[in-house]
Amino acid sequence: MSLKLTRLSPALGAIVENIDLAQPLDEEKQQQIRQALLEHQVLFFRKQHITQVQQRDFAARFGDLHIHPIYPQHPDARQIMVLDTERYDLKDNAIWHTDVTFIETPPAAAVLAAGLLPEYGGDTLWASSFAAWDALSARLKTLLEGLTATHDFTKTFPLKRFGLTAEDRERWEQTRRDNPPLSHPVVRTHPETGRKGLFVNAGFTTEINELPEEESAALLSFLFAHQARPEFTVRWRWEAGDVAFWDNRSTSHYAVDDYRPAHRVMYRATILGDRPF
Repeated sequence: MSLKLTRLSPALGAIVENIDLAQPLDEEKQQQIRQALLEHQVLFFRKQHITQVQQRDFAARFGDLHIHPIYPQHPDARQIMVLDTERYDLKDNAIWHTDVTFIETPPAAAVLAAGLLPEYGGDTLWASSFAAWDALSARLKTLLEGLTATHDFTKTFPLKRFGLTAEDRERWEQTRRDNPPLSHPVVRTHPETGRKGLFVNAGFTTEINELPEEESAALLSFLFAHQARPEFTVRWRWEAGDVAFWDNRSTSHYAVDDYRPAHRVMYRATILGDRPF
Protein backbone atom coordinates (compact mmCIF):
# COMPACT_ATOMS: atom_id res chain seq x y z
CA MET A 1 0.00 0.00 0.00
CA SER A 2 1.35 3.42 -0.97
CA LEU A 3 1.90 6.09 1.62
CA LYS A 4 -0.88 8.60 2.14
CA LEU A 5 0.40 12.17 2.58
CA THR A 6 -1.68 15.03 3.97
CA ARG A 7 -0.03 18.42 3.58
CA LEU A 8 -0.16 20.68 6.63
CA SER A 9 0.93 24.12 5.39
CA PRO A 10 2.12 25.83 2.20
CA ALA A 11 5.69 26.06 3.50
CA LEU A 12 6.33 22.58 4.91
CA GLY A 13 4.95 19.60 6.78
CA ALA A 14 2.88 16.50 5.99
CA ILE A 15 1.20 13.69 7.92
CA VAL A 16 2.16 10.22 6.67
CA GLU A 17 -0.27 7.28 6.87
CA ASN A 18 -0.26 3.65 5.75
CA ILE A 19 2.99 2.72 7.48
CA ASP A 20 4.03 0.98 10.70
CA LEU A 21 7.45 2.20 11.82
CA ALA A 22 7.78 -0.74 14.20
CA GLN A 23 8.16 -3.04 11.16
CA PRO A 24 11.37 -3.35 9.12
CA LEU A 25 11.40 -0.77 6.32
CA ASP A 26 11.53 -2.20 2.80
CA GLU A 27 13.29 -0.43 -0.08
CA GLU A 28 10.07 0.83 -1.67
CA LYS A 29 8.74 2.42 1.51
CA GLN A 30 12.16 3.83 2.32
CA GLN A 31 12.33 5.56 -1.06
CA GLN A 32 8.78 6.90 -0.70
CA ILE A 33 9.64 8.38 2.70
CA ARG A 34 12.87 9.88 1.39
CA GLN A 35 11.04 11.58 -1.47
CA ALA A 36 8.29 12.80 0.86
CA LEU A 37 10.91 14.25 3.20
CA LEU A 38 12.61 16.12 0.38
CA GLU A 39 9.27 17.57 -0.71
CA HIS A 40 7.72 18.39 2.68
CA GLN A 41 10.84 18.84 4.89
CA VAL A 42 9.14 17.47 8.01
CA LEU A 43 6.94 14.38 8.22
CA PHE A 44 4.64 13.30 11.05
CA PHE A 45 3.53 9.74 11.85
CA ARG A 46 0.63 9.13 14.25
CA LYS A 47 -0.01 6.17 16.60
CA GLN A 48 3.33 4.42 16.11
CA HIS A 49 4.29 3.42 19.70
CA ILE A 50 7.73 2.24 18.67
CA THR A 51 10.51 1.17 21.01
CA GLN A 52 13.74 3.15 20.99
CA VAL A 53 15.51 0.20 19.38
CA GLN A 54 12.95 0.30 16.56
CA GLN A 55 13.37 4.08 16.34
CA ARG A 56 17.13 3.62 16.01
CA ASP A 57 16.74 0.97 13.33
CA PHE A 58 14.32 3.13 11.32
CA ALA A 59 16.63 6.16 11.45
CA ALA A 60 19.68 4.07 10.55
CA ARG A 61 18.09 3.19 7.19
CA PHE A 62 18.75 6.81 6.19
CA GLY A 63 22.38 7.14 7.30
CA ASP A 64 24.91 6.82 10.08
CA LEU A 65 23.70 8.00 13.48
CA HIS A 66 25.24 10.70 15.65
CA ILE A 67 25.82 10.29 19.38
CA HIS A 68 25.25 13.56 21.20
CA PRO A 69 28.19 14.62 23.38
CA ILE A 70 26.08 16.18 26.16
CA TYR A 71 22.60 14.68 26.41
CA PRO A 72 22.18 11.18 27.94
CA GLN A 73 21.73 8.09 25.81
CA HIS A 74 18.95 5.53 25.99
CA PRO A 75 20.10 2.36 27.81
CA ASP A 76 18.80 0.09 25.03
CA ALA A 77 20.12 2.16 22.12
CA ARG A 78 23.00 4.56 22.71
CA GLN A 79 22.28 6.30 19.40
CA ILE A 80 19.00 7.58 20.87
CA MET A 81 19.30 10.85 22.78
CA VAL A 82 17.01 11.26 25.79
CA LEU A 83 15.45 14.71 26.28
CA ASP A 84 14.13 14.50 29.83
CA THR A 85 13.10 17.64 31.71
CA GLU A 86 13.91 15.95 35.03
CA ARG A 87 17.50 15.36 33.89
CA TYR A 88 18.22 18.71 32.21
CA ASP A 89 16.59 22.10 32.00
CA LEU A 90 15.71 22.00 28.29
CA LYS A 91 15.12 25.71 27.80
CA ASP A 92 17.93 25.63 25.23
CA ASN A 93 15.42 23.93 22.92
CA ALA A 94 12.95 26.80 23.33
CA ILE A 95 14.79 28.80 20.70
CA TRP A 96 14.80 28.52 16.93
CA HIS A 97 17.69 26.20 16.14
CA THR A 98 19.04 23.66 13.67
CA ASP A 99 20.51 20.62 15.36
CA VAL A 100 24.25 20.22 15.95
CA THR A 101 25.48 22.82 13.46
CA PHE A 102 28.62 23.11 15.61
CA ILE A 103 30.22 20.13 13.81
CA GLU A 104 31.79 20.05 10.34
CA THR A 105 29.12 17.73 8.94
CA PRO A 106 25.85 18.77 10.65
CA PRO A 107 23.02 16.24 10.74
CA ALA A 108 21.08 15.55 7.57
CA ALA A 109 17.92 14.63 9.45
CA ALA A 110 16.45 13.58 12.78
CA VAL A 111 13.70 11.31 14.09
CA LEU A 112 11.91 12.44 17.26
CA ALA A 113 9.53 10.17 19.16
CA ALA A 114 7.15 11.19 21.92
CA GLY A 115 7.81 9.57 25.28
CA LEU A 116 6.12 11.16 28.28
CA LEU A 117 3.93 14.13 27.33
CA PRO A 118 2.36 16.87 29.44
CA GLU A 119 -1.43 17.06 29.53
CA TYR A 120 -1.22 20.15 27.35
CA GLY A 121 1.53 22.34 25.93
CA GLY A 122 4.94 21.24 24.70
CA ASP A 123 4.23 21.73 20.98
CA THR A 124 7.10 21.87 18.48
CA LEU A 125 7.32 24.24 15.52
CA TRP A 126 9.38 23.78 12.37
CA ALA A 127 10.36 26.49 9.87
CA SER A 128 11.44 26.13 6.25
CA SER A 129 14.80 27.69 5.41
CA PHE A 130 13.82 27.43 1.73
CA ALA A 131 10.73 29.57 2.26
CA ALA A 132 12.72 32.09 4.29
CA TRP A 133 15.36 32.37 1.57
CA ASP A 134 12.84 32.63 -1.25
CA ALA A 135 11.09 35.55 0.49
CA LEU A 136 14.22 37.72 0.70
CA SER A 137 14.83 40.54 -1.76
CA ALA A 138 17.23 39.99 -4.64
CA ARG A 139 19.65 42.59 -3.27
CA LEU A 140 19.82 40.95 0.15
CA LYS A 141 20.32 37.55 -1.45
CA THR A 142 23.27 38.96 -3.37
CA LEU A 143 24.79 40.25 -0.12
CA LEU A 144 24.31 36.96 1.74
CA GLU A 145 25.69 34.61 -0.89
CA GLY A 146 29.36 34.00 -0.27
CA LEU A 147 29.24 34.98 3.41
CA THR A 148 30.14 32.55 6.17
CA ALA A 149 29.09 32.42 9.81
CA THR A 150 30.60 31.00 12.99
CA HIS A 151 28.74 28.25 14.85
CA ASP A 152 29.66 27.64 18.48
CA PHE A 153 28.63 24.78 20.77
CA THR A 154 28.76 26.98 23.88
CA LYS A 155 26.00 29.34 22.73
CA THR A 156 23.33 26.77 23.56
CA PHE A 157 25.37 24.68 26.00
CA PRO A 158 27.01 27.17 28.42
CA LEU A 159 29.23 25.72 31.12
CA LYS A 160 27.18 27.35 33.88
CA ARG A 161 24.16 25.21 32.93
CA PHE A 162 25.80 22.02 31.67
CA GLY A 163 28.75 21.71 34.05
CA LEU A 164 26.92 21.44 37.35
CA THR A 165 28.64 18.22 38.51
CA ALA A 166 32.25 17.13 38.14
CA GLU A 167 31.19 14.49 35.61
CA ASP A 168 29.13 17.00 33.63
CA ARG A 169 31.99 19.51 33.64
CA GLU A 170 34.45 16.93 32.38
CA ARG A 171 32.04 15.96 29.59
CA TRP A 172 31.50 19.62 28.70
CA GLU A 173 35.22 20.39 28.59
CA GLN A 174 35.89 17.38 26.38
CA THR A 175 33.10 18.46 24.04
CA ARG A 176 34.60 21.95 23.91
CA ARG A 177 37.99 20.51 22.96
CA ASP A 178 36.43 18.26 20.32
CA ASN A 179 34.21 20.99 18.87
CA PRO A 180 35.91 24.39 18.59
CA PRO A 181 33.94 27.14 16.81
CA LEU A 182 33.76 26.61 13.05
CA SER A 183 32.29 28.25 9.97
CA HIS A 184 29.50 27.30 7.58
CA PRO A 185 28.02 29.21 4.62
CA VAL A 186 25.19 31.59 5.48
CA VAL A 187 23.31 30.28 2.44
CA ARG A 188 23.31 26.52 2.03
CA THR A 189 22.59 24.53 -1.14
CA HIS A 190 20.66 21.36 -0.43
CA PRO A 191 22.81 18.43 -1.67
CA GLU A 192 19.84 16.45 -3.02
CA THR A 193 17.48 19.08 -4.41
CA GLY A 194 19.82 21.96 -5.23
CA ARG A 195 17.49 24.43 -3.48
CA LYS A 196 19.00 27.26 -1.48
CA GLY A 197 18.12 28.04 2.11
CA LEU A 198 19.36 30.13 5.00
CA PHE A 199 21.77 28.23 7.24
CA VAL A 200 22.08 30.37 10.35
CA ASN A 201 20.27 29.70 13.60
CA ALA A 202 19.84 31.39 16.96
CA GLY A 203 20.94 28.25 18.78
CA PHE A 204 24.53 28.09 17.52
CA THR A 205 25.36 30.94 15.10
CA THR A 206 27.37 33.69 16.78
CA GLU A 207 28.62 36.00 14.02
CA ILE A 208 28.94 36.59 10.29
CA ASN A 209 32.65 36.44 9.68
CA GLU A 210 33.04 38.94 6.85
CA LEU A 211 31.19 41.81 8.57
CA PRO A 212 32.09 44.15 11.44
CA GLU A 213 30.66 43.09 14.78
CA GLU A 214 27.81 45.63 14.80
CA GLU A 215 26.73 44.85 11.23
CA SER A 216 26.95 41.11 11.89
CA ALA A 217 24.77 41.40 14.99
CA ALA A 218 22.16 43.51 13.20
CA LEU A 219 21.99 41.22 10.18
CA LEU A 220 21.78 38.05 12.26
CA SER A 221 19.04 39.61 14.38
CA PHE A 222 17.04 40.30 11.22
CA LEU A 223 17.64 36.82 9.77
CA PHE A 224 16.68 35.03 13.00
CA ALA A 225 13.41 36.99 13.16
CA HIS A 226 12.77 36.56 9.43
CA GLN A 227 13.16 32.77 9.60
CA ALA A 228 10.49 32.56 12.31
CA ARG A 229 7.74 34.33 10.36
CA PRO A 230 4.52 32.33 10.79
CA GLU A 231 4.04 31.79 7.07
CA PHE A 232 7.28 29.77 6.96
CA THR A 233 6.28 27.45 9.81
CA VAL A 234 4.16 24.51 10.89
CA ARG A 235 3.17 23.75 14.52
CA TRP A 236 2.72 20.20 15.81
CA ARG A 237 0.71 19.24 18.88
CA TRP A 238 2.14 16.00 20.19
CA GLU A 239 0.05 12.94 21.02
CA ALA A 240 1.11 9.58 22.43
CA GLY A 241 2.74 7.50 19.70
CA ASP A 242 3.74 10.46 17.50
CA VAL A 243 6.99 10.43 15.54
CA ALA A 244 8.45 13.36 13.57
CA PHE A 245 11.11 13.04 10.86
CA TRP A 246 12.69 16.24 9.56
CA ASP A 247 15.34 17.38 7.11
CA ASN A 248 17.88 19.22 9.26
CA ARG A 249 19.53 20.73 6.18
CA SER A 250 16.49 22.82 5.30
CA THR A 251 14.64 23.50 8.56
CA SER A 252 14.94 24.94 12.02
CA HIS A 253 12.66 24.12 14.93
CA TYR A 254 11.44 25.43 18.28
CA ALA A 255 10.29 23.34 21.25
CA VAL A 256 7.73 25.41 23.13
CA ASP A 257 8.59 25.51 26.85
CA ASP A 258 5.10 26.23 28.22
CA TYR A 259 4.27 23.11 30.22
CA ARG A 260 6.29 23.43 33.46
CA PRO A 261 6.22 21.90 36.03
CA ALA A 262 4.87 18.94 34.04
CA HIS A 263 7.36 16.23 33.10
CA ARG A 264 8.21 15.71 29.40
CA VAL A 265 10.43 13.06 27.81
CA MET A 266 11.30 12.82 24.11
CA TYR A 267 13.68 10.53 22.21
CA ARG A 268 15.78 11.65 19.22
CA ALA A 269 17.82 9.76 16.66
CA THR A 270 20.12 12.05 14.69
CA ILE A 271 21.29 11.13 11.18
CA LEU A 272 24.70 12.49 10.16
CA GLY A 273 24.99 14.60 7.04
CA ASP A 274 27.72 16.18 4.94
CA ARG A 275 29.69 19.41 4.84
CA PRO A 276 27.43 22.39 3.93
CA PHE A 277 28.18 24.22 0.69
